[in-house]
Amino acid sequence: MMENLTIQFVYPNYELPKEYVAAIESIDHTKIKPMKDGADVWVTDNIGSEYVDIPVVFRLRRLELFEKETELSQMIGKSKRLNIILTDIDSFSEKDFEVYKKVLQRLSLKIERKYTDGETPQVNVLTDRIMLSEMNNCGAGYTSIALAPNGKFYICPAFYYNDDNDFVGDLEIGFSIKNKQLYQLDYAPICRHCDAWQCKRCIWLNKKTTREMNTPSHEQCVIAHIERNASRELLNCIHKHDNHLSVKEEIKEIDYFDPFEKRSECQW
Repeated sequence: MMENLTIQFVYPNYELPKEYVAAIESIDHTKIKPMKDGADVWVTDNIGSEYVDIPVVFRLRRLELFEKETELSQMIGKSKRLNIILTDIDSFSEKDFEVYKKVLQRLSLKIERKYTDGETPQVNVLTDRIMLSEMNNCGAGYTSIALAPNGKFYICPAFYYNDDNDFVGDLEIGFSIKNKQLYQLDYAPICRHCDAWQCKRCIWLNKKTTREMNTPSHEQCVIAHIERNASRELLNCIHKHDNHLSVKEEIKEIDYFDPFEKRSECQW
């Protein structure tokens, strides 16, 4: 509370003692659980077909996404919100980019049909950009911090899941985030000029691929712009059926996938 941060509690696979639950409920937080019951966000690797009334996060490798596209499509409209998280973006090839474009096009058709039926499904990689008017990234290390089952603080859950020794404090001594400004958008020279507002701008992936917290990899930028362009096409298709989203500013057409290619046009 003193740091003005929201805490993401990463839950274990077992029930917590009552005093833990009471302490958690005393502060602004998000419960990230591997099960549905009592979760604010359900994180899973399995695609189901039942209705879920909380946001669902599917963690998938690219090949899993390509193979499970049909099952994923069936989930659209069966969850309050569908979040697709690709766990191996740094391994994408040019061929994978092309396949991803086609997958998003087909998922867009399902969303378009839902809109014509009066439904408004949310799928992060396709509908978020339509609704946003500015960058809306994860805020790890700047507006939020994660507390893991081992009692240690991490910049975000990804740091815990990847290496539980990569912590920034614990419940005994508190936490300390070095160079906190580097987690802010104002200190990200490429990202602050970008309009792929739905981009996760994943701090963990930045560190892994470029060794800079505020600099994304080529792969992350291309994926974000493939999603941005797919959102543009989806918005145009929805307008053909119903113009109730006409108040939303159109997403302009661009001729690049990596804003680094346009760095000379940015006002650094």
